[in-house]
Amino acid sequence: MLSALITVAYIRWSERLSTPPLLATSLLEPCIFLYRGDRLLDATPPARIILDGCSGDSLPALKSWLAQRFDNLGRLEEVARTGNSVTLDGQSGTGTPRMRLLAEETPDGALRLTLVRPEGEAAGIVVDSLSQQAMEEELSLLRGIVDSAPMLILRRDAHDALIWANATYLATATAIDAANLSWPLPDILALDETAADAKGVHRAHILSGTELSWFDCHNRRDDSGTTTFALPADAQVRAEQNLREFLQTLTKTFADLPTGLAIFDRERQLQLFNPALIDLTGLSAGFLAGRPSLYSVLDQLRELRMVPEPRDYRSWRKQISTLETAASARHHVETWTLPGGRTYRVTGTPHPGGAVAFLFEDITSEITLTRRFRAELMLGSQVLDGLGEALVVFDALGQVAISNATYAELWGSPPKDLAKALRCWKGDWNEAPGLAELEHALGADDMGGGGRGVIFGPDGKGVLGWSVTALPGGKRMVRFAPPAGQDAKAGKPSNSTTELADQINSATG
Repeated sequence: MLSALITVAYIRWSERLSTPPLLATSLLEPCIFLYRGDRLLDATPPARIILDGCSGDSLPALKSWLAQRFDNLGRLEEVARTGNSVTLDGQSGTGTPRMRLLAEETPDGALRLTLVRPEGEAAGIVVDSLSQQAMEEELSLLRGIVDSAPMLILRRDAHDALIWANATYLATATAIDAANLSWPLPDILALDETAADAKGVHRAHILSGTELSWFDCHNRRDDSGTTTFALPADAQVRAEQNLREFLQTLTKTFADLPTGLAIFDRERQLQLFNPALIDLTGLSAGFLAGRPSLYSVLDQLRELRMVPEPRDYRSWRKQISTLETAASARHHVETWTLPGGRTYRVTGTPHPGGAVAFLFEDITSEITLTRRFRAELMLGSQVLDGLGEALVVFDALGQVAISNATYAELWGSPPKDLAKALRCWKGDWNEAPGLAELEHALGADDMGGGGRGVIFGPDGKGVLGWSVTALPGGKRMVRFAPPAGQDAKAGKPSNSTTELADQINSATG
């Protein structure tokens, strides 16, 4: 029995001797930090292990770590103010060991922070070194990932006080105001007044000087507080602002258009209209704001007599159905002559997604001007046809622009261009007398020149006098008329006509 007890004692003594001295010493060594202001003066090895896991060795960085384990860190300011020591008890929670923090002022005015665990003050703690190493490596990896994340990550406690932030947040806060960066950390995220979206994302901004940065804040709540992930949203905010400005410009443009605009979606419900539609059609703004259907709008237009009056309602509905179908498939235009004397042009165009847009234009003045212009052209044509002279006008390219009825009676159907006109005037002559002078006067190449002369007319028409007159735009007008003394209707030459013919013969002979 005694030998068995001796054996067990020997084994226990051997295990104690086999414990690495360095590990045992490090476990029992105190954890002390020494600061002057925010600058670290010295720290024990266990304290430096803690600092390695912080975002830096400054006092604010250490306070960020301590805030996760202690309440009322603001009491540390009492040490510098009163000179009295302060003791804080750590929080008790899942995964957070209960510790004690002693803060006191040294004789030379420095701040000494001592971190102890009450249950371990009198004895060391034996841990599995391999497990501890694995946990430290994993913790280092996770800290590196969080600190290098391109987003702001911060932690608030149950009272909404900021207790932790990653390196990106600290760097941003330092860039804003490095001189006033102290504990507790400033909350630099200013939430936008707008409510969260459907996914619970809040919009926040940070003002650094004159530069405004925007973030989308995703909050994750638990029993002990809230973790906020603030993702940069500058590009999205700029896109939204550009879209709003574009819509404002588009809306203002639509409002200033004299053309009535009505856009219907694929269900043929009114989605957009402008004030000109109200002015042109007489539809009330309240009716249009109720997003009526296309057929409701057209029925209302029919009651206001703003559509062509049909013979019967059935044919009118069929006509409207044809308009809607054609507009949804391709560009479609109709002209509506209204009972009040006005004329509208209605244009239907398809849009992506099955939408249809209708444009209403008042073309009454345009139609009136066109009719007046046509009447003036008809009057001018009648005046030209009443002249006794045969008249034809060539443009700058030698194309026939206009001719009168007398020319058609004299030379037949008017030619299309100058070359065909010259062949017609030449007739059966190998070298028509006087034609060379006429061609030279017209200037077949540059349409220059002008003058007058005589040529033989068609069979039975006798000798004709011609004259070329220059008109604006490079046009030339050619007139044919019997010389003085010739009977234009009979085409019989008089004595003076015979003399002119003799002159032509002598000139060409």
